[in-house]
Amino acid sequence: MTIRTLSLPTACAVVALLMPAPVSTQSAPAPGAKAAPAAAWKMPRTAEGKPNFEGDYMNNTFTSFERPDDLKDKAFFTPEEAAAYAQRGIARQKAQSQDNIHYDDFIWMNESKLRSVTSERTSIVIDPPNGKVPPVNAEGQRRAQQRAAARKAEGPASDSVQNRALSERCIIWPHEGPPMLPVGYNAAMKIVQGPDTIVIIQEMTHNTRVIPLVAKPVLGGTFRHWSGDSRGWWDGDVLVVETRNYNDRTAWRGSSPNLKVTERFTMPDGDSIRYQFTVEDAATWDRPWSGEITIPRADGEIWEYACHEGNYGVRNILSAARVEDAKAAAAASAPASR
Repeated sequence: MTIRTLSLPTACAVVALLMPAPVSTQSAPAPGAKAAPAAAWKMPRTAEGKPNFEGDYMNNTFTSFERPDDLKDKAFFTPEEAAAYAQRGIARQKAQSQDNIHYDDFIWMNESKLRSVTSERTSIVIDPPNGKVPPVNAEGQRRAQQRAAARKAEGPASDSVQNRALSERCIIWPHEGPPMLPVGYNAAMKIVQGPDTIVIIQEMTHNTRVIPLVAKPVLGGTFRHWSGDSRGWWDGDVLVVETRNYNDRTAWRGSSPNLKVTERFTMPDGDSIRYQFTVEDAATWDRPWSGEITIPRADGEIWEYACHEGNYGVRNILSAARVEDAKAAAAASAPASR
C-alpha cells in the first residue's frame, strides 16, 4: 500500500511550516583515494534550537505488544534472533496471502517498506519486567462486566448506530491512542512541528492530534475527548507529552476516564524516533506500566484514509437487523397452526 497524505484542515494550517531540507551533493573520490570518514550524525534542530521531529514515519512492526510466553524472561533478542523472528513473521504473512482470494495481504500489510522488528526488544511493554500488562484490578473488572452486560442487552445490531464499535464508525481506532501503538496496516504517520505546537497525523483513521508546547491551562473534568487532552513540554532534548481527560466511551484496554498517559519522544539517530509511554489508571490497574517502540522514518507522503467513503457496513448491518426484527414480529403474531 502506498503511503498517503491526510488532507485535514488542521494539518493544512500547519503544513506551511514544512520546508524541504537542501540536498547537498559531493563528488566521488578519485580512484585509489581514501574515502573520507562518515560525519557524525547531528541532531536536526528548529530555529528555536529544539529537536526537529518533522517528517514521515512508519510504525509497523512484528514486535509483540506483550512478550510471548515462550520467551519468558528474555527481554532482548540478539541481532540474529531479531532477524530470524522477522523472517518468520514475513513467512506467515506470505502463507496467509496464498489463502486469500480477495487480495494479496503481503503487499498491502507491508506498506512502503518490508515489516521487520524495529528494535531488539521482545515486546513493546517493558515494565513490568515480564513484558506483560498488569492484571486488571477488581474495580476495572466490575466496570468491564457492566459494559459487557450493556452490550449484551443491546444486541449486536441495536436500533442505534451509537452502539456499534468506534472503529466501525470511523471515529477512532485503539492504536491511535495515546499511547500510539503499531497497527496491522495503514501504519504511516506525519509529524509537523512549529515553535508552539506539534501535530501528529496518523494515516488511520484520519485523526490529527494537535499538541500545544506552551503553557496552557488544562481542561476541566467537564470537557472530555476520545483521545484525551494533551499538553507537551521540552525536557532538554526530550519531548514530553501528558494526556488526561479521556471520555467514558474510549475505554482503552478497559481503562476508565481517569486514564493518564505520559509519552516521551527522543531522536537517537537520523532514521527513527524512540517512543516511550507510561500508562496510569488506578481505577483499572494497581500500578503504572510502560512501553517503548522505535518508529523508523518512511519515504514519501501519506494520503487521506477516507474511512467513510463506500462504508456501507453500518447501514447494511442495521437495515438487515430491522428486516430480521420484522420477520420475528410477523412470526410471533401469526396464528398458531393446528
